[in-house]
Amino acid sequence: MAPATVTNLVITVLLIAVAASAQTPPTTSYANHTVGGPAGWFFNSTTNHSATNYSSWAAKQIFNLGDFLIFNTNTNQTVIQTYNETTYQSCTMDDASNNDTFQYSGGSQNFSESLTVEVPLTIEGPNYYYSGASDGVQCQQGMAFEIHVGHGLGLPPSLNQPPPPPYIEPPGPDTAQSPPITVGGAQPPGNGDLRIGVSWVGSLCTLLSLLLCVFP
Repeated sequence: MAPATVTNLVITVLLIAVAASAQTPPTTSYANHTVGGPAGWFFNSTTNHSATNYSSWAAKQIFNLGDFLIFNTNTNQTVIQTYNETTYQSCTMDDASNNDTFQYSGGSQNFSESLTVEVPLTIEGPNYYYSGASDGVQCQQGMAFEIHVGHGLGLPPSLNQPPPPPYIEPPGPDTAQSPPITVGGAQPPGNGDLRIGVSWVGSLCTLLSLLLCVFP
């Protein structure tokens, strides 16, 4: 191979490496991502469509473990997180599992009340989000997006706690163990009884030996 060709090959490899590193800058801190940017997480009932294109917004972000999604919204929308693509595509929680699909709420039941929902990113890989309001119509009309969560710095200690141990109901007063009851003052057989039995057998053997000597 000619020297010029080798030089060109080395330069090409270096350029590819530089471009790859520029596309994936190292993570130095955790980030909060405001979903939809200034548009927030809203559905426009007049146009019957989402306030913005949430998939396009998500495509411009870099998500890692420990980051938060911030949903600025109101109670007219819902925030549903799932790791199940089938549930995401169906726009409903009807057949969802309790282990992979969660609905976040601000705790208010009033209609049109403003709220902010903070969702931590705790699972690497695909994460799906949608609004299940209006029987899934909002999701079908654009209130849904998918993200890919990278490892980044890993989970911070505040999000990396082991689950609490399962609750065990303490025993009631009726299940407490009662002390053993002695009936008739009798004591269980012990070493004293064994020693008495052995002594009696020894005396009998001695008597038989004497009788054999007297009456051979």
